[in-house]
Amino acid sequence: MRQAGRYLPEYRAIREGRTLLDLCRTPELACEVAMQPLRRFDLDAAILFSDLLVPVSALGIDFDIVEKRGPVLARPLRRKEDVTALPSPDLGAVSYVFDAVKALLAALAAERRAVPVLGFAGAPFTMASYLIEGEPSRHFQRTKLLMHAEPEIWALLLDKLSDLVVGYVREQVAAGAQAVQIFDSWAGCLTPADYRRHVLAPTRKIFTAIARLNVPSIHFASSGESLLPAMAEAGGDVLSVDWRIPLSRVRERFPERAVQGNLDPSALMAPAPVLERLAAEVLDEAGGRPGHIFNLGHGIQPEASIDNVARLVETVHARTRRG
Repeated sequence: MRQAGRYLPEYRAIREGRTLLDLCRTPELACEVAMQPLRRFDLDAAILFSDLLVPVSALGIDFDIVEKRGPVLARPLRRKEDVTALPSPDLGAVSYVFDAVKALLAALAAERRAVPVLGFAGAPFTMASYLIEGEPSRHFQRTKLLMHAEPEIWALLLDKLSDLVVGYVREQVAAGAQAVQIFDSWAGCLTPADYRRHVLAPTRKIFTAIARLNVPSIHFASSGESLLPAMAEAGGDVLSVDWRIPLSRVRERFPERAVQGNLDPSALMAPAPVLERLAAEVLDEAGGRPGHIFNLGHGIQPEASIDNVARLVETVHARTRRG
């Protein structure tokens, strides 16, 4: 999950007088922010710094990220005309993302950090939910209404978004990203039947395209235990889950897949002995077998303790190196 963020004083300093989109759209700043946690912690990968909605700029969609609120659109997509009017993606409009990948690779080489760079993108359902709701939502009522009442429009929108994501991750890989994670952060609001009927096919199109790029893919869904079979069918070399799902259950049901996760981010605010116990429980759930990426079950929170982040990295490394 995102390594950088407001828990770091150097991140807060670079954000002073700048918006989140300023950082995302300026390769030098995105690179610097991505490097900040790697200078503090012995992390095993570097994560591209960006936002899930950034690629929709390639469709001519304007949005803002409002502090303490999230992405907001002045003109949400709610009518057939809104969807049919979307142009073919112009990935040149988001070339700064690919430049940020290149800058990150150069910075890692200059600082002699031999770790891979992970790119990412939002899955079609999660991106569509922002575009339709116009802002973050808890119930996704407008999204589900369009999905159920106008299935043809819905299918067209997700087809356009999946094409966008395919091109977007292809350019990240061309720039040097060595793995790609697809975030379906809000798919957990769906029933398994609705996921299979309305979401699985466009999501699978993305993972099929990533497989042709010969890089590993990670598939994340939040609150998605009921969706696991369909999610696995959609694709991904690695199934990434939040803290609500025991990793042992994912291992048991899909033994051929690697797993990612899944420490509750709130553990980083806990006393040190509690954090170490919770981290050990995640490792025990993973079974000590290869094919586990230790990670948080969702994004790091601004209240996270820097000392605890360092302690977590050290704890996991000590345990895994000991075998």
